[in-house]
Amino acid sequence: MKSQIFEFKFLDRRLRNTLVLIPGWATDYRIFNTLDLNFNYLFPLKFSPFGFEKELLSTLRENRLERVTILGWSMGGFIASDFFVKHQAMVEGLILVSIREKYEKENLRQIKKRLKKNKEGYLYKFYHNCFSKCELELFLWFKRNLLKNYLTQMDLGTLLEGLDYLQDAELNPPRLKNQKIYFIHGKEDKVAPINEALRVKESLPQAKFISLKDAGHMPFLSSDFKRVLCEVRGG
Repeated sequence: MKSQIFEFKFLDRRLRNTLVLIPGWATDYRIFNTLDLNFNYLFPLKFSPFGFEKELLSTLRENRLERVTILGWSMGGFIASDFFVKHQAMVEGLILVSIREKYEKENLRQIKKRLKKNKEGYLYKFYHNCFSKCELELFLWFKRNLLKNYLTQMDLGTLLEGLDYLQDAELNPPRLKNQKIYFIHGKEDKVAPINEALRVKESLPQAKFISLKDAGHMPFLSSDFKRVLCEVRGG
C-alpha cells in the first residue's frame, strides 16, 4: 500500500511569485536549503509521488495561490510535469532540472535488490555519483549537512515506493508542446545523462535549455544556478 502522508510548507518571502519545489528520489526539501531565488517557496515537508496532484491542489487553495511556477528536480520532474499538463492555467512556468524521459525498469529492479541488501551502502554511492569531479566543495557541504541524516533516516519503504513510481513515470513531450518550459542540466550528470534531456528538448522547440559546464545531478547547488535561471527565464 502506498503511503499518503503529505505536509506542505509555504515560505512567504514577500515576493510577487511563488515557486513550488519538488525534490527527487532519496532526498527531501532540505536539498534546496541553499537556494536563494526570487520567489516565495512552497515545498513538501512530507510527500509521496502517489497522490501528489490532489494534495498540491488542496495546498494551493489553502494558501490562496492561483498561479505558481513549478520546479521539479529528477524524480520531481515527472511529478511536476504531470501536474503541469493537467492544470496549465495554474502554472506560469515549468522548470525541469536533471530530468530523464524515463528510467529503465530492469535497472530500477536491480536498485531495489541492492537497497534491500545494503541500503546505506547503495545510498552513499548514489549520493556520491550526484556530484561531478569538479564539485568537491559541494559534496563536502552535502556531507556535512545532509549525508548522515539521509543515510540513517531515509526509510526503505519510502525509497522503494519512489522506485515503484519511477517504473511507470515518463515524460510526454507532445503534451508539453507550446508551453513555457525551462530545462537546466549539468553537463557532468552521471545519473541523468544530458544527451537524453537534449533529445526531449529537441521535440519541444518552444522550450529553453541551459547547461552548467561542471555540474552533476544537483546543479541547483551551484552558485551559478540563480544566474542561469534568470537568464533562461529572461529575468
